[in-house]
Amino acid sequence: MASMQTLVPEQARPSPEVTPINIGVTIRSFRLQRGMSQGDIEKRTGLLRCYLSRVENGHTVPSLDTLQKIAGALDLPLSQFFAEDTDRELQGAALSGEEIRFLTQVQRYSSQLTENDRRLLLAMVRKFAATASTSMS
Repeated sequence: MASMQTLVPEQARPSPEVTPINIGVTIRSFRLQRGMSQGDIEKRTGLLRCYLSRVENGHTVPSLDTLQKIAGALDLPLSQFFAEDTDRELQGAALSGEEIRFLTQVQRYSSQLTENDRRLLLAMVRKFAATASTSMS
């Protein structure tokens, strides 16, 4: 007996799982990366802090006009909120707000350093990390 094979049209096949964007987490991540508070965004946009908190905690979904205001306050293009950047998502999930603020300050000052000074700074950080990990054992 010959086996029967059913062909499924391309459109009917299930698409790979798409992870929805949590716009509130994305906004909070960018805000913390820039060392800004919700109050800073409030001053730049006129949006109330309590509203921004509701957005960041996923209780409210902002309109595109509101997202444009928030993006402007963060000096970002609106499209950046929707960019597929797994590194950014992982950093936002893995780092605390304090760690993100610290790295933002390092980034701000490192832009003024020469390439040799950046290498020296990185070597120093590696040395501190190695020292810290051996003293914690």
